[in-house]
Amino acid sequence: MTPRARIAILVLAVVALVVAFVVARGSDDSSPATATAPEVAVARPAPATTGATIPAATTQTAPKAPAIPVVQVVDARPKGGVKRLSFTRGDTIRFRVRSDTADEIHVHGYDVHADVGQGGSASFTIPGRIEGRFVVELEGHATQIAELEVTP
Repeated sequence: MTPRARIAILVLAVVALVVAFVVARGSDDSSPATATAPEVAVARPAPATTGATIPAATTQTAPKAPAIPVVQVVDARPKGGVKRLSFTRGDTIRFRVRSDTADEIHVHGYDVHADVGQGGSASFTIPGRIEGRFVVELEGHATQIAELEVTP
């Protein structure tokens, strides 16, 4: 067999494989989209007879970040009782304290402190690295205002 004949057979075999793949795969556009496929919004005009347009497809927006919990302090006491704040280890712990009483807020276990003025607020952003339950208190009044729980 000559080298040209071998190349011709090889080329024909590759072409046959490509054609077989395309035929076997088909062109079924009704298959569901995969989870990794990006979502694309497309606006399409309506048929010319109606004079209207079809609105653009809506795209899904990312879920809203959870609301930052607020501990309300009235007369040096937590309004509604001790607030439970739950997070998972590795989360960023975020919460805010609004107080009508000036004091220092202390997050035990994490040993984080912040001053809050009368009628003011203090925001906390802490890497959730330590698991357990921790007291959040008005330090000067020795009053627990929240319980911080960090689970595995």
